Amino acid sequence: MSIRRTFSDVLISVIALSALLLMLVSVDPRIREQIGTTVSHPSTSTITSVTRQVRDVSNIAVTAAEDHSLANAPIVVFSLVAAVLVMFMLRT
Repeated sequence: MSIRRTFSDVLISVIALSALLLMLVSVDPRIREQIGTTVSHPSTSTITSVTRQVRDVSNIAVTAAEDHSLANAPIVVFSLVAAVLVMFMLRT
């Protein structure tokens, strides 16, 4: 596997995660509030505080995703199937 392909795969993953986070921020006020707090009150540069902030944001994001997926189960199933099909299309 070439370095260019690896970089491309990493870039696509980062863009996909960023898009997911942006969609969750636009829909759920809990995530918006947590990210706003994290950005407005930057902590010290210790590894522990950065890890705690990432864990807090990811916990709220997972909780919000679970809440929205339970409320919108058919669209979540459709989205997952579509994502799997797109992955197979990109691999071949």
